[in-house]
Amino acid sequence: MHDVIVIGGGPVGMLAAGRLHRAGLDVVVLERRAEAAPGSRAIGIHAPVLAALESSGLTERLLDGALRVDRGEARSGGRLLGTVRFDRLPTRFPFVATLPQSATEAALAADAPEVRRSVAVTSVRNDGDRVRVETDGEALLARVAIVAAGTRARDLVYRPGALRVRRYPDQYLMADLAAPGGPVAVVHLDGGGVLESFPLPDGRRRFVAWDASPTDDAPDARTERMRVALDQRGERTAAAGLELATAFRVRRVVAPSLVRGGVIVIGDTAHEVSPIGGQGMNLGLLDAATLAPVVAAWLRSGRRPDAELARWERDRITSARTAARLATMNTALGRPLGQTADAWRRAVLGGVLRSPAGGVLAKAYAMGFDRAA
Repeated sequence: MHDVIVIGGGPVGMLAAGRLHRAGLDVVVLERRAEAAPGSRAIGIHAPVLAALESSGLTERLLDGALRVDRGEARSGGRLLGTVRFDRLPTRFPFVATLPQSATEAALAADAPEVRRSVAVTSVRNDGDRVRVETDGEALLARVAIVAAGTRARDLVYRPGALRVRRYPDQYLMADLAAPGGPVAVVHLDGGGVLESFPLPDGRRRFVAWDASPTDDAPDARTERMRVALDQRGERTAAAGLELATAFRVRRVVAPSLVRGGVIVIGDTAHEVSPIGGQGMNLGLLDAATLAPVVAAWLRSGRRPDAELARWERDRITSARTAARLATMNTALGRPLGQTADAWRRAVLGGVLRSPAGGVLAKAYAMGFDRAA
């Protein structure tokens, strides 16, 4: 019987596995993918995560290949509305570190045991004082199972339909492109909806645009809509280099419970928030970073820390709800508006960013209100 089985070999699962493996526990990681995904989904790592991982040396490893984004600008029609200053926050890491998700996974995997790949988990259930994990090839036993395998793993823990899923009508287009701009994030807001531009290492930027025609999902049409969105905001270098745009929709899920006997749920399996704002992966990383010492103490002592687990669960659910509310606000803020409403939006946002409230907004975007911050 193993100490811990971690289901999911993405960034959140690898962090949990690595922290527990370093604590001297017998940890097995199961992953259905045959190999790590080469694409780049989540790209930003916020200050609370960097602070939580610093003592382990992981922060230094992550920052080695990352770009440090110290501020963000809100623009409309080429005019600056205001600036979000991460570099003025009273935190150990006053910036957002951006790097491809594959690089994040690789950095976090350095402390973890080798992943067992191409393993499909079919059930996870408590079996007395242990957990039984069934796969498509064998059954494994562990004292604790941590489910961190994304949204598809939700049915392993929760009954189908048991969690409230809020589906937003919005669709977004996305592309990573070579473009100028330096280490500054830019949000273009106008009547046609939002275009966000996030810097990446090596002179690239991630562009995310509100999609005006989500029902037409032909790749050529989708890519042309992205090109138009870039051109209209003056991002002509990026538009010229665009070959393909992908699309994604937005959902919101916050599970009301994360601990069920020896089964613990973290990351996107437990809470799914809009990627507009870039807090989903960070929520999961903070889940893992704060859970690992509780589980390690539990398994070393043999005493189940019910009070500590309840406190951890309460803090993580509260943090997920805070991130979900911010994501909902960001989604609403980025929708198309008529001329009058758009002018009002620009005036209000500019006023907020130029006032002391701009510092509060910067703290919120940098996850300063997370319970682990």
